[in-house]
Amino acid sequence: MRRELFGVFGGRERFERIRSPAEFDRIVGGETITVGVRDFALGLPGRSSTYDAPSGCCAIWGEAFLPRDVETPLSTAEWLFERYAEEGIDAFEKLNGSYLVALEHDGDGVVVTDPIHSSEGFYADTDHGRCFGSDASRLTRVLDSPTLDCRGLCEFLHFGLTFGPTTTITEVRRLPYDGYLTADSTGELSRFVYRPREFEYAKELAVRLERAVRRRSTYPGRKGLLMSAGFDSRLLLAGLSDVDVCYTLGTPSTPEVEIARKLAAQYGAHHHLLHVNDDYLLAAPDIVRYTQGVRESVHIHHRGNANEITTNTIYHGLLLDTLLRGHYLPRDTIHLGPISRDFPLPRLRPEPDVPSEFADRLGYFDGGDRPLVDCREIDADTPQEFLRETVERHYQRGFDRADSQYNAMALLGLKCKSALPFRNHLADHHLESFVAADAELIDWHLSTPPEHRNDRTYQQALRLVDGEILRHRPPDRPHRTYQLNQIEKYLRKTLPVLQPFGTPWPDRDRIYDENDLDHRLFPDRSDLHALPPRVKLRITDARTWLEHAGRGTVPSADDLVQVSSPL
Repeated sequence: MRRELFGVFGGRERFERIRSPAEFDRIVGGETITVGVRDFALGLPGRSSTYDAPSGCCAIWGEAFLPRDVETPLSTAEWLFERYAEEGIDAFEKLNGSYLVALEHDGDGVVVTDPIHSSEGFYADTDHGRCFGSDASRLTRVLDSPTLDCRGLCEFLHFGLTFGPTTTITEVRRLPYDGYLTADSTGELSRFVYRPREFEYAKELAVRLERAVRRRSTYPGRKGLLMSAGFDSRLLLAGLSDVDVCYTLGTPSTPEVEIARKLAAQYGAHHHLLHVNDDYLLAAPDIVRYTQGVRESVHIHHRGNANEITTNTIYHGLLLDTLLRGHYLPRDTIHLGPISRDFPLPRLRPEPDVPSEFADRLGYFDGGDRPLVDCREIDADTPQEFLRETVERHYQRGFDRADSQYNAMALLGLKCKSALPFRNHLADHHLESFVAADAELIDWHLSTPPEHRNDRTYQQALRLVDGEILRHRPPDRPHRTYQLNQIEKYLRKTLPVLQPFGTPWPDRDRIYDENDLDHRLFPDRSDLHALPPRVKLRITDARTWLEHAGRGTVPSADDLVQVSSPL
């Protein structure tokens, strides 16, 4: 990858036994930690920075800002180093952004991620000591004999992701959520804890959204925005005064593209259509490596058009719906028997079935009569048991940070972050900004009761940012309320005189079939052909990533997949 942070707990000699200094733009270290940073944005304001001192060092990798009330000539890394010297681990509560940090002071070494783990960190205990970094495949290659984590693989194939610290390699682990790593332990911080209170939710959100966008508005070069017809990307277009071009994936005649084109014109930006092509489901190592082996690549929607995105800086609205609009919150419905249809109610579901809610949102595969991987670590005889055991266990772990079942569900959804490979790919090719990781927006999420984290509050905030921002409404949400939109959606599906709402994404199953991917991907495994395309793409992701990371020392994923008889 073009960008990377890699380090060891130990001196420079240990580091150089594993990696060449020539691979990195800068190396800093002391007795406890040595870390290398490679980043084309190193040294830019708000981006990666390093600091070396007689008493230690600090390396910040990613997007990081000082608190609003701090004015200093120091680099972000030097400022954080000095705060850590005074406050210890509490110093990280004041850092804002999407980052991975390695810091040593007076022999005390620590690695820390941002509060929502949007810049993911991994570690492994190797023959060379404990190593850590931003690229899980590089850690896997340090291991002499990496072994497959069969539970991680089974989670990946059924959910499209792995949970908690688990990866698909037994020896490679993820840093704890809102957590830290030392030479011999891991621990959790308290930056992400739900503490709901009463305030003017929409008004305060509008102010914070404007500040979050403004904080990231000074990046250099031509600026681009990945643009849909939805709410999140139009917020960035309204808040940034100098977007040069908006990119939308689709076909020219779809309502999604038509609305995106109107939005770009409304704010004076050029619009560029990314045509869907045969590479939309490309599963080459150069793409799959951005999954880190823990998430599916299907969310890297722009993969087939990457060369068309020519701007220096790129913006997107990833995770704004999760943090601000309650994407993982269960909406209540009422069942109307005569038409066999559930209609939404303006409230949260009183007693949600948490595993079922996440099965729907994550694209869980429950076909057959047994899990797709034969694994002794899985105490479940059927995929349904595996679903409930896995989700319930990780959901319950959230109550040390959450005050209610709804916030525990929201927390689990944020821990999943299934679309993160989309961001990883962008950040490796452009100066990418992750607005949703702004500390003020995270604080709004933690402070706002779940019943107010919805489309109504969000749209009120958008209109406060710009009264004309909703002039062109999303084609599948023509009304202001969720309930009316769902009613019209039902009528369009039911009445032959009305055209159904389209989808903003290409038809994955059709593209899979048109490209004859069964025979291209699984020529010797016809027993897999009956699986849904998304599951077969996950198998391909796992196989490709393991081959890329393990250099043939790890078993092939498709060799370990068992297909149940009903398929």
